[in-house]
Amino acid sequence: MAELRLGPLLRYADGSSATVWVETSRPCAAEVRCADGTRAGTRTFRIAGHHYALVAVEGLTPGTTTAYEVFLDDVRAWPPPDSRFPPSVIRTGPEGDAVRIAFGSCRWAAPPSDEPDPVGPDALDSLASRVAAAPEGERPDVLVLLGDQVYADETSDATRRWLATRRDLDEPPGGQVADYEEYTRLYHESWLDPEIRWLLSTVPSCMIFDDHDLIDDWNTSAAWLADMRATPWWRERLLSGLMSYWVHQHLGNLTPAALAADPLYAAVRDAPDGTDALRAFAHEADADPTSARWSYRRDFGRVRLLMADSRAARVLDEDRRAMLHPAEFAWLREQALDAPEECDHLLVGTSLPWLLPHLVHDAERWDAALCRGERGPRWARFGERLRRTADLEHWAAFPESFESLAALLAEAGSGPQAPATVLVLSGDVHHAYVAEPRWPPGTSAPDARVLQLTCSPVHNSVPVWVKAGFRFGWSRVARALGRRLARHGRCPRPGVSWRRTGGPWFGNQLMTLTVRGRSARLRLERARDDGTLTTVEESALTTT
Repeated sequence: MAELRLGPLLRYADGSSATVWVETSRPCAAEVRCADGTRAGTRTFRIAGHHYALVAVEGLTPGTTTAYEVFLDDVRAWPPPDSRFPPSVIRTGPEGDAVRIAFGSCRWAAPPSDEPDPVGPDALDSLASRVAAAPEGERPDVLVLLGDQVYADETSDATRRWLATRRDLDEPPGGQVADYEEYTRLYHESWLDPEIRWLLSTVPSCMIFDDHDLIDDWNTSAAWLADMRATPWWRERLLSGLMSYWVHQHLGNLTPAALAADPLYAAVRDAPDGTDALRAFAHEADADPTSARWSYRRDFGRVRLLMADSRAARVLDEDRRAMLHPAEFAWLREQALDAPEECDHLLVGTSLPWLLPHLVHDAERWDAALCRGERGPRWARFGERLRRTADLEHWAAFPESFESLAALLAEAGSGPQAPATVLVLSGDVHHAYVAEPRWPPGTSAPDARVLQLTCSPVHNSVPVWVKAGFRFGWSRVARALGRRLARHGRCPRPGVSWRRTGGPWFGNQLMTLTVRGRSARLRLERARDDGTLTTVEESALTTT
């Protein structure tokens, strides 16, 4: 008899359709049965000995909430008979006139409930407990996870013990994951947490990778990539990482229409075993960043989310370095400027923040100049070492891309049909803050309010020195130091300035953006030791 190994995850939901992702123990027919009588099913597909299905549910009634169950070969597999959680539901459209988008990044898997948690309470666990306690109350309409959903390079003690039963951990890559099977272990460890499993079954989710989904510093530079490709274990690690990401995260990001038009998805579903087709796709995606698009668009009423791939789509050659390949940036531009009359709020999701503390920004563009050779080969070698050691790889480390994004945000936020807000959602930096850009005098400032909203971590550690460093990075002294670095690197002045308007805040936390028409409010909540979320900050982003 087929059993449910992982899931269900409610990934996509709009006014009349949804997708539900599952992993099963064997080939079977997976079916979603809704309380309103709607039913949909599909056969599982096979990847590397694992069996998955993404069930597209069509014909749902707009503006309703309906409970659903999952059946495998006509036997109910979800919810479990002893479940302590309310029924999983599909909501077709937001409740009332509000759209709530919760977001954050960087989540280590929580340890079992009977073990101490070394990094404190998990914000997603706390959110799940609150929603479960009041299933008719406020809940996010979508959960946006902005990278580091799993940590392939920082595994738990339990996972390392399991890895040791498969291979010698004294051989590279040691306690890090090495292949597809080991990646599946990470997803099981993270998503079988009871609270997380139920939360992801009842709140739709959007996801994008960051470096730790594969390895720290992934694609930080051409020199880094050359070093990694010279190691005997990297190729399998990379291909397995991209394959597992496609299966566990990327598929669920797509709309039903995009899935129906995806040739790889069709090939994988139609084949007795889709492993070779997916592996060939991953190989091509590594060789040519234009061959795969991990970026995507999602619309929630009049809120548009553009999730930008700021890892795999990079151009790493020092003489033409870019955060997004020109073809990828052209896609982002096209989507940002498409039908502005249909968009009240434009959200650009990128795992790495666009606006950083001023010292960090200046250090990154100074380092980029050194690596480019502005101060000669000795400084270039120093710059590369510093780039890897200090993780100097955000938008500021790609100066032309930083300016291009600034120009695009201004253009998208300008004109009589401009959205009320243009918001950049990011994570990565293990703290939260709000920053607002300013365009220089004599230039045309956007009509929309443009903000950088950064929230991280959901569940991870924040050393004391990191807190001190980021607080210092916003200070006047830090700005002066940053300007000296920029002068040494012969860096031009950025096309925009910015100021911090909120934070920095530390702890395991989530931000929630609530929009009603052209108004928007932001709330930051921190996880408490008692398993609840407490509001740290709440403010209006618009005066509409």
